[in-house]
Amino acid sequence: MNRKSRFLKGALTAAVAFSVTTIAACTPSSNMKADDSGQSDAQTLTIWHYYSVDDQLKTLESYKASFEADHPGITVDNVYVPQDQINSKVITAAGSGSGPDIVVFDGYSATTLIAANAVQSIDSYWEGFDSADQFPDGTVTKVDGKRYTVQGYTNTLALFYNKTILDEVGVNAPTTLEELESSLAKVTEAGYEGIVLAGQADVQGAFQAYPWETAEGFNYENPDSAALAKAFERVRGWIDKGWLSEEAATWDQNVPFTRFTAGGIAFAENGNWQLTGLTQDASFDWGVVKLPVGDGRVYLGGEAEGIGVNSKNPDLAWQYLTETFLSKEGQLGALKHVGAIPTRLDAASDEAIASDPNLSVFASVIADQGAPFPDPVIPANNNEKTILAAGQAWSAALSGQTAPMDAATHFLGQLDSLLKAE
Repeated sequence: MNRKSRFLKGALTAAVAFSVTTIAACTPSSNMKADDSGQSDAQTLTIWHYYSVDDQLKTLESYKASFEADHPGITVDNVYVPQDQINSKVITAAGSGSGPDIVVFDGYSATTLIAANAVQSIDSYWEGFDSADQFPDGTVTKVDGKRYTVQGYTNTLALFYNKTILDEVGVNAPTTLEELESSLAKVTEAGYEGIVLAGQADVQGAFQAYPWETAEGFNYENPDSAALAKAFERVRGWIDKGWLSEEAATWDQNVPFTRFTAGGIAFAENGNWQLTGLTQDASFDWGVVKLPVGDGRVYLGGEAEGIGVNSKNPDLAWQYLTETFLSKEGQLGALKHVGAIPTRLDAASDEAIASDPNLSVFASVIADQGAPFPDPVIPANNNEKTILAAGQAWSAALSGQTAPMDAATHFLGQLDSLLKAE
């Protein structure tokens, strides 16, 4: 059996349900071969990641099974590191001369790892990569003209709706903010919950806040506190009217979607990675539309992959990446498992997306509303600080601990220095 058929077999035999009701913790595999510093030996390819949901892990396991089958004697170890710790642990390990062969991390922090010399340049590999022309420039992170990391897929947001509820109360999926708020009033009057979204004071909250903020005219090129306050006031108003739980201020992106999947909630702002689980687990009719934010923008997120600066196996690490995350079949496998939108042009145009009414919505979001994450005007060395501050402002306004205008003014005060390169 050739490599392609082995991969496809693995992808088909892995369960494709994305279990949003069970957020599984992953631990280092039992066959990990590492010395006391955590560095893998010559026959082990160590991958650090923060995936914690079933089908994300199944994607990694399918990659592992395929690669090990094609490379006898090589062991792939997928090692879990919590999302809020992975950057610091990778940087610390790099400074001590250890660390993973490959790191899979949130793409928005690529420049942070590059600046810390935690990942190495892939220029020598990229120049000989016969599929390099399949990757848009925006998927490859460059610093000082050198390439370092690549995104194997992209994720973005849309509005999920419970069609069963909407049909009962006699409303259609909204296309404007006015229609959304009218629908929220009607579904809550009928005894249902209105909407769920992430308000956690970190990158996840900032990611989901951005569409509502830009809908009111906020942008990082010319940040305006009045526009930002208007966005905060609107969504805090949903809480005051009983359309959104105040608990949203503490929610990450998984918790509210678990609640949506259980039923009884009309709308959920969330991402394409939730599609497969909802398909299996929902007991109601549902659909997806673009977020009704007018001229607002939606971040394009997703993980990036890089080779650790101290990898003992950089050639093998690159081979692994090109046969999994960066291959057409690997990206279509991730699409099948978690609904991740491929970054390769030949995979993104595959019929599997065009023929799917839900995936095609997310593809249209990318084309019509997509914005780089983080905004290019933010200095690279302040990316994470800015996104964290944005998430904290959003959460503070939703929680009611800070008045919307005060939260906006405080954040703009932080931006004044953050937007200036250090």
